[in-house]
Amino acid sequence: MLTQERPQNPSDPRKNALVIILAVLLIVVVVILFMQRSEHAQVTAQMKQEKAAIETELNGMVLGYDSLKRKNTNLNIQFEGAQNKVKDLLSEIEKVKSTSFRQISKYRDEMNTLRKIMRDYVVQIDSLNQKNQRLMVENSTVKQEVTEVKTQNQSLEQEKKKLEQTVTIAATLEASNLKASGINKKGKEQTKVSKVENIKIDFTLAKNQTAKRGAKNIYVRIQRPDQLLLTKSDKDLFKFEGLNIPFSATREVEYEGMDLPVSIYWDNTGQSPLVAGQYTIDVFADGNNIGTTTLDIK
Repeated sequence: MLTQERPQNPSDPRKNALVIILAVLLIVVVVILFMQRSEHAQVTAQMKQEKAAIETELNGMVLGYDSLKRKNTNLNIQFEGAQNKVKDLLSEIEKVKSTSFRQISKYRDEMNTLRKIMRDYVVQIDSLNQKNQRLMVENSTVKQEVTEVKTQNQSLEQEKKKLEQTVTIAATLEASNLKASGINKKGKEQTKVSKVENIKIDFTLAKNQTAKRGAKNIYVRIQRPDQLLLTKSDKDLFKFEGLNIPFSATREVEYEGMDLPVSIYWDNTGQSPLVAGQYTIDVFADGNNIGTTTLDIK
């Protein structure tokens, strides 16, 4: 008995190719959506952190005014008005669910203005206190002698503080010959944004015999031209001026008081593409900003 061969369908290869193309396109779309969501999450986390820092400082100012009011009741009306402005700004920030870089900058400017007002009050109070002290000295020779002793002690204390500050400043590390450059994966320097894949930061920890020796954590913050901070994780934080702030890259070095060449890299693999413009790079060590430079990518 003869068997009939099943005729081949000439369109099957084309259909298979179409299915493969559609699958690849679907994968590409999913990857792009994932990258956009990841970048948005990083920006949102950074904005929340900046917003929380501003709220913390404003709360501190509110408490500061409470202290001033307890110690200087004759200025309570002025303190009350200034404190209400702080509370109003704090209330406004707390009501905002999401923030932008522009809003954060606006809140920072307003907070700095309110902080200056508070400092002016402190200076005014100090001036009044000094006048009161002079009047008390004039009432009695004994009080005058006591005040002179106190003044001498204060002078000695100030000299001691100045000396301590001088020692602290002398012990501060410095990043000399600081330079940032764009490079490709082979480590060759590039200036065009289409060819720059990573960023390299080179500097020398300058010789300093008074600085503390041993292991040092060096942190780098890289801001894009659009003010976006390059970061890998919202958990990458370090202490600076009492706050936990995010960093882009870090490296531990062993410092022995002599010139120490250091290179730190920002690996942009898996991150959003770099953009053209001027990047700002800050280097930190021992809680201090030890150097700043810029990088122009065309």
